[in-house]
This record gives sequence, C-alpha cells and structure tokens, in this order.
Amino acid sequence: MVSDFTWMIGGPQGSGVETAANIFSQVFSKMGYQIFGKREYYSNIKGEHSYFAVRISDKKIRSSVKGTNMLIAFDAETIFRHVDDVLENGIIIYDSTLENMKISDVITFENDFKDRLENILKSKNKESNVKGMLELASENGVTIHSVSFRSLLTELSEKLENPRIKNMSRMFNVLGVSLSLGLLMIPSEKLTESINSIFSKKKSIADMNVSAANFAYNYAAAKFDEPNFKFKAKEIEENTLLVQGYYGTSLGKIIAGCRFQSYYPITPATDESNFLETNEILEINEDRPGSTLVIQTEDEISAIGMAIGSSLTGVRSATCTSGPGFVLMAECLSWAGINEVPVVITFYQRSGPSTGLPTRHGQDDLLCAINSGVGEFPRIVYASGNVSDSFYDTTQVFNYADIFQIPVIHMLDKFIASSVTTCQRFDETKVNIDRGKLLDEIPSDNYRRFAHTEDGISPRSKLGLENGIFWNTGDESDIQGHISEDPVNRIQMMDKRQSRLDYILEKIPESEQIVKHSEGDFCIVSWGSTQGPILDTIEMLKNEGINIGFVEIKLLHPFPKELLKKSLSNSKTIIDIEANYTGQLGSLIRQNLEKDPNYYILKFTGRPMTCTELYDTLKKIINNNAEKREVLTYGA
Repeated sequence: MVSDFTWMIGGPQGSGVETAANIFSQVFSKMGYQIFGKREYYSNIKGEHSYFAVRISDKKIRSSVKGTNMLIAFDAETIFRHVDDVLENGIIIYDSTLENMKISDVITFENDFKDRLENILKSKNKESNVKGMLELASENGVTIHSVSFRSLLTELSEKLENPRIKNMSRMFNVLGVSLSLGLLMIPSEKLTESINSIFSKKKSIADMNVSAANFAYNYAAAKFDEPNFKFKAKEIEENTLLVQGYYGTSLGKIIAGCRFQSYYPITPATDESNFLETNEILEINEDRPGSTLVIQTEDEISAIGMAIGSSLTGVRSATCTSGPGFVLMAECLSWAGINEVPVVITFYQRSGPSTGLPTRHGQDDLLCAINSGVGEFPRIVYASGNVSDSFYDTTQVFNYADIFQIPVIHMLDKFIASSVTTCQRFDETKVNIDRGKLLDEIPSDNYRRFAHTEDGISPRSKLGLENGIFWNTGDESDIQGHISEDPVNRIQMMDKRQSRLDYILEKIPESEQIVKHSEGDFCIVSWGSTQGPILDTIEMLKNEGINIGFVEIKLLHPFPKELLKKSLSNSKTIIDIEANYTGQLGSLIRQNLEKDPNYYILKFTGRPMTCTELYDTLKKIINNNAEKREVLTYGA
C-alpha cells in the first residue's frame, strides 16, 4: 500500500484547477489520509499557467516534496512545465489532442524558459512539441495515458441527451481528477460526496459534474492498465479538519472578538477578508455576538485609518494586507504608535521588491515590518508557522495589542494562505480574551489618557465614555493628549512608550516567544512558514539516526535575545533557514547576539521550500560539503 503520494493538476488560470485539487483532497481526507496541498498561479485573472500539487500520506505531513507521482494535464503548458517533475514509475494523464502542439504555440511562455526547453529537447534528439516531452518521460519510466477530454464530453452529452455538455470545456478539471481516481480505483462514492460538498449551493451544477465525474471514472477504470499504486481507507483521526490556509486567522479573529476588519484587495491577503465577509455572523459560545463588520476601502491608507478609528471606540479591530499595502500604512501605523492605539495588522507576505512576484511566496518583509514608520515607537512583530498556529496566535495578538496598547503586526505569507492541509479542529475553549486596561466607566472628570503609571501603560477610555474626554494628535502630547513640544515632557513620553519593549519581553511567556522543537549539535533557527518543511526534514533525518535541533522564533520584535542565547547554548553549528535573499533573521541574530549563523539556507524563487530539498542541503552541511550560503531553486 502507498504511504506517501503526490498528485498534480495543471491548466490555464480560471479553468478550475483549484476546484479539481479540492475534490482530490476531500476524497483522500474522507479516506483518512493526511493532506498537504499547495497552489501556484501567475498574477493574472485568466489564461496564464496554474497548478496545484496535493501530497497525501498515512502520517502527519506539513510540506511538499520534490516531484510528483501523478500529473493531470488538460493543456500543453502543464506538460512542458511539469513533465520533468514526474518521478520514475509515475503516471501522466493528458488530453490527446495536445500531442502536436509545439513550444512556439504556447504564447504564455517566458522567452528564457522557451529557450531552455527547446535546448533540452534538441539535446535529446526530440521534437519541440508535447509528443517529444512525453517521449522523454516514457524513457524515464513514466506511464503515459492519453484520452480526448472533448470526446468524453461528446459521449456524455449523447448519453444524457444534453448537447450543451459537449462544449463545456470548463468541466475538463472534473474529468481530469475523476480519470485519476478511476485509475487509482478509489471508491467512487467518495468522489460523488466531495463534488456534492464543493457544489453544495448549486445542485444543478453539482448533478452535472457528478455525471461527468462518474463517466470519466468508469472510462479510466475500464480502459487504463492497473497501476502500481494501491490505497486503502484508514480510520479517520478524531477531530481532523481539512482546511484552507487562511481559515486559521479568519476563525481566530471571530473567536478573539474582532468585530471590525477593513481591507483593500491584495494577493494573498484578500482570501481572509473574503472568508470573513462570507461568514460575518456565526454562533459562538456564551451567547457572545459573532458578527464581524468587514469593509473594503478605497486604499490601504483608509483601511488602517478605519481600523484605528474603530479601535478608539473600544472595538477589537484589524486590517489585513500584503507588502505593497503595508508600506502605505506606515504613517497611520506611526499615528497608532504615538497615540498608544491597539490595532492588529495581519501581514501576508509575498515576494518583492515593489510588486515583485505578486502571487508567489516569500518572507521578504520581516525587517520592513520591524522598521516601518516615522520615528521610534513600540510595536510587536509576531510570526505563525502553520495554519493551526495561526488560529491560536491570532487570538493572542489581539490580547497583546490590548494589554500593551500598541500595534501588533502578525506575520504570515503566501505559503500558509494558499495551502490546503489536514489539522486538528481548532479548540475555542483554549482561547482567553484579555482586554488589558480598557475602561467601561470613568468615575470622575480627572481622566488622563496618557497618564504615567508604574508599568508605563495608562488606563484606556473608549470614545464616548462619560468623563473620559481626551485628545489624539499625531504630534507629541502631554498626559491629556494636548500638543506639547516641552523637552522634559518629550523625554517622559518617549520613555513611557519605549519602556514597553522590555515589559513585553517580561510579560509574554517564554513559550510564546520561542519554540524549541528539538536539540542537536546542528541547530536550525527560523521563523514563520518554514516550520513545516523543517519539521518534515528533521523527521527524515531522525529516521537515519541524525538529530537536528530546531528553534523557531515567534516573537521577532522586540527580539528575545537572552532567551535565544539560552536556547542555542548547547548547539555548535547554527543554520539559518529563510525564504528571502539576505537572511533577514540572520541579521537580527548577528545584531542581538553578536554572532553570525554558520550556514544560511535561502530560497527566493517565489516557490515554497520542500522537505526533500532541505534534506539534501542539510546532509551537505552535516557532511561538511556545503557553502556558507546555500540557495534552493526547485519549483516550476
């Protein structure tokens, strides 16, 4: 029986690639398998290449691997781009009408890629077309299955006496996933259940897709040779969910009591706000209201301005953005800093600079998050490593914002946002809400919003409270909020705000600042979404008797330097792993510990790390055969 298997489907953007992958993921999730899927797509609405790789396993998985066992292609570009990814003994199912398409026929290819591909085929004495690529795959031990997708639809339309179906090329995605499941002899009822689930609000569409799916399933089961891959249904682990990557922060905000979110659409952050809009009213425990007002604004400056204004009324408020949007928020971020306004900015990173790779992955913006803004003011920068963490971390960052009365920047990225994975059901009973020094009433008219206190944090009035009058300004102010340029007041106010950085390190539990996953002479330091590939790699090495340490830094500002020193004290070789060019965490380590990591493993292609390429690179380091700076390149 197969214990680890990767399936990939590709086609033009807008052709239903994601839907097909979600059907496949649901089918195997219903069979008790663990799932990790990643979606890759170009930055256009329709037409450019899109693909989705789904890895399934009988054990917990957190990342993708290099290569795929099965490729489904209903356009030529998928074959040209991904045939090399298909592993020995793998399978390709493709639309037979594509065979004679040439490289030059695919107008969406970049010139560099086109030249590389033509040179490869020429060197192998193959024609520069789909047929040549498939011949290469066959010579590498890959089984090829061809089928005319259009002919299948024509046969189905005749069978159902529905002439419209034969022209519905948008159903190629369902045909592709169904052909693969029929070939693998997965129980057909799981396919039907998954399609009905995905199209649950559109019964007529669901029925049509079920008919097409069953037709393609039966065709593959009858026509294709039996594969080497066998799958057996397993007992479904209790409380297991199949989730999209942005579910964690979305549900975390609802449970944390976030009742206002503003946003301007930007990839990959928009999915979170769309989910909140779709589920604005939910029933939650203790009869607390579950409604979150979500507003799409005219730009990111307005988005953070509205979130700050909402927060001043006492409402837990957030905005959600990506790199280009975040930099537009810098002035308002500074305003929140000087006025001690709690607000959460959920920051889904992608690859820059500027627009960069707008639909691709990156951890490029760590130093931007730490340093953006006018002047010096305290903020928290906090990172989540996976979807499950993002749920619980989201509830915590709202507490941090309220308790310390500062902006909190919650770092995630495209890797997390666009993944599909199995995880344990989020447990809302573990969530504790702490509003800090938020006042419900003020007994006298002697209220001073920015009063000096022992811990540096002043009691906070909501706008509109009787006796709670105060002033806000972007200028320096006194304890009431009146503008003041007095040098003594300036020193007092700067000390008041900046002292919060030490207070944060003192009050946030160590387990929420740094997670020490394992110990070893070789120790990885990293942050954010590299967590999954790293943990999978550590397990691979552990199976060979090699122990690797891993310290994940969650609180990135203020930087927990003393705690990190203690966590690394028994390690001899430090390896920094990040998805950016310069090793930005490494620069923070160098700045705070006066010690440079021994090795850097970096990836900045816009594609997420796989555990297999990390494994290969760590083995080079262990065997003393690596450069100080190793750059990973895998991914189409």
